[in-house]
Amino acid sequence: MQMYLLGALVFACTSSAHFILQWPPTAGFDDDGESSGPCGSVDVTVDETSPEVQVDRFAVQIQNGHPAGEWLFRATTDTEAPYNWTSIVPIVNTAGVGVFCLDSLSAPSSFEGKAGIIQVVDNAVDGMLYQCAPVNFVSGSNDTVGDSCKNATGFSASWTSMMDFESSTNSASTTGTSGTMTMSTASSTASATSGDAADASSMGAVTFTRMTSVMGVVGILAISLAF
Repeated sequence: MQMYLLGALVFACTSSAHFILQWPPTAGFDDDGESSGPCGSVDVTVDETSPEVQVDRFAVQIQNGHPAGEWLFRATTDTEAPYNWTSIVPIVNTAGVGVFCLDSLSAPSSFEGKAGIIQVVDNAVDGMLYQCAPVNFVSGSNDTVGDSCKNATGFSASWTSMMDFESSTNSASTTGTSGTMTMSTASSTASATSGDAADASSMGAVTFTRMTSVMGVVGILAISLAF
């Protein structure tokens, strides 16, 4: 909780703030250097005190200062540069300012038992912005960040089939499918639409699952944006 309050205070006091990775806790926030990859001009130190992240399912929470964003989520078990990043969820497009929480991310099972780094990249109106978090990958599943896993009122998000920004610039390489998420905290309702499947749970969490065939292999892509 102290980390969230500190992050919110720094964010509010910074006139040109971009975004802050709240969970897992960011390795550091440098507003002027956030456009420098891979971690926003911040050195990342991973040790036994770094928070545990369950490989089967975990949440990421972000304080967002831009009305629109295009988000890339990656992870690595390299704790020193050069990093070999793995995209862990399709690109997410967002509309709205404030806190949002994705509670259905996962890491490769081979990451279990290893130290690593989670990277979040926002392709924003003022360019690429970077944040990183040191973590320890463990077995299991956890879809919450305590009581803090929530979204700002009226916040919406959509996922695409692209796994990185490079492929998103080449429409011929994509499947051309997408889904949308729209929520309202005021009414405690959630609605969803997708080309193949849509489901809104009674708890206000929206989970999208899309089955897609790539070279004959069926994959499942899922993102959950929860209150």
